[in-house]
Amino acid sequence: MIWLTILAMTLLVFSSRYLFLEPKLPLRLNAQAQKLLSYSSPAVLTAIWAPIVFLPKGELALSWHNPYLVAALVAVLLAWKLKNVLLTAVISMSIFFLLSAF
Repeated sequence: MIWLTILAMTLLVFSSRYLFLEPKLPLRLNAQAQKLLSYSSPAVLTAIWAPIVFLPKGELALSWHNPYLVAALVAVLLAWKLKNVLLTAVISMSIFFLLSAF
């Protein structure tokens, strides 16, 4: 049953990506649909990181003792200044590990 579920999800994900990425298929989205879909990635990413950063133990933690919040703020500032994804990830993860270790 697990393998059937994995294969079904693989087929679903592949087919949904293939329809939009294959240039030979006559499927095209209009400008309004493309603009609407451009908001989906930031929305999904925000839904993933916001509870981790602001609710690390199931309750709101808006203090400097929250390593998730401090590392997230550092990551935002580094991404804005450096515009380098790898360097931002490495530095902010290092800061997070240092803060959570002490």
